[in-house]
Amino acid sequence: MLHRRDLAQERAFASDKRFVPVSSFRFRLERVRVVRERKEKLAKQELAQAMSRRSSSQAELSVSDARLERARAQQRSAVGEPKTLSGFDLLAGQAFVERIEAQRGMHALDLQRREAEVVERDANLANAATEHEMLKRLSERQRGEHEREAARVERNTLDEIATVRFGRGIA
Repeated sequence: MLHRRDLAQERAFASDKRFVPVSSFRFRLERVRVVRERKEKLAKQELAQAMSRRSSSQAELSVSDARLERARAQQRSAVGEPKTLSGFDLLAGQAFVERIEAQRGMHALDLQRREAEVVERDANLANAATEHEMLKRLSERQRGEHEREAARVERNTLDEIATVRFGRGIA
């Protein structure tokens, strides 16, 4: 009989020793968040590449400006010299200056395209960063809600255990 009473007491105390379940947080949109994070990193890389191309275009335009100034200076000095120049020499010099001007114009257009590309890539990065940040904040908010709910469940369970123990001590 003593043995049965020990088993009954053990069963009564078992409710005091039960494990308080704590579920782990799982963000259901984690895969989407990871994809958005990758998209943001890719947008950063694309912006960096576009900025690099813009810098190259700026350098090419500077070189073209310098070449054009040299060609114009040569043209002026050739005309200003006391020796006589044939019409063919004057036309050849003018054609050379015009070709340099055309190249400079192409470099200026290329720079404009590169600047537009940088603006576009920057907008893409801002959009991707906003989407990623939104999902990150949602995840943090849901994690906080989960932790508060888990704490509430744990508190209720501990209160129940304390009530059962206190009630048994009086009886």
